[in-house]
Amino acid sequence: MGRSRSELEPSRFGRLMVLLMGLVALTVVFILLSIAYRTPIFSSSISSKIKPLTHTGDSFESSDKILERDRNCCKGIQHLELWGTALKWGADFKVNSPEECCRACSSLCPPKNGICRCNSWVFCGDKEKCGTRYGECWLKKQKDVLAPEKQESGSSKLWTSGLIFGSEEGIIAMETEHGTFRIKLFPECSPHSVAYILEILAQGSCTGCHFFRAESRGKSWDTNGDHIRDASFGPPFALIQGMFEYTRPASNSTTEHCPSITRGSVAWVGSSSGSEFLISLANHGEWSKPYTVFGSVLPEDMVIAERIAQLATKPEVWSNITVRVLQNFVPFKIHRI
Repeated sequence: MGRSRSELEPSRFGRLMVLLMGLVALTVVFILLSIAYRTPIFSSSISSKIKPLTHTGDSFESSDKILERDRNCCKGIQHLELWGTALKWGADFKVNSPEECCRACSSLCPPKNGICRCNSWVFCGDKEKCGTRYGECWLKKQKDVLAPEKQESGSSKLWTSGLIFGSEEGIIAMETEHGTFRIKLFPECSPHSVAYILEILAQGSCTGCHFFRAESRGKSWDTNGDHIRDASFGPPFALIQGMFEYTRPASNSTTEHCPSITRGSVAWVGSSSGSEFLISLANHGEWSKPYTVFGSVLPEDMVIAERIAQLATKPEVWSNITVRVLQNFVPFKIHRI
């Protein structure tokens, strides 16, 4: 039976309304199910030696995002002048901040599989003291990036300086009786911490340096360091902890660069004096961020850290939390590769 146009329009509108109502209903059901099955929020704490760890939700940053974010670091040390061969003279190259000077040097580093043409920079940033030299940015090349040549240091000095390590530079070895793992240092993010490690390296010994705590990934994190859904966040807490027995603590190093802790991160423990550090065996997105990360164990060497985490331990209670302390401390020394 034929119908006029005026008869067809109400029928089309009715079907459209039914379709829209169905879509709204499906959306509501999806939201309710998402809430019902969402991972609960946890909080935990390790001890006074490890500050409280707080799970910030079930959506952690991926390792790629963390690495990309950390590449944006570009810091230096105030009141320090590094020497070296000048690649670009500051009298002819002025910028507005130490970060700009740092990035100018960093731009001369290949992103992968290379050594930096520029591995140090010097900036004059005190308007009053620098006078006409204010803004000078010197781009330099150190002969030995692990033993940078210092011209001057001290509170009266005009300059701010920093190091840049290429992808194949700034790697040191931490040797134990259970194997040696290599650590890539991050001077662009934690310059004071790296300066402290290089100072120990220059001494040629690390007498008394040792690991004293070891906790495996248990059943909470997989071999990639990712948290297993619905598992606890410890104990065990997936880390090994050690101490640098050195003549002075790294007092300026404990709050430099505090990103999310990922598998392989080497970081000072909380707000300690800088002598205690940890190596993480997992991606700890649930932790808060009081940890200055100054390096990372190369992925292929994490097997050594895992081996230490499997050694015999005994329980101790730190601030009402049971931790695992090594029955026999593991000495280590650091050296060049």
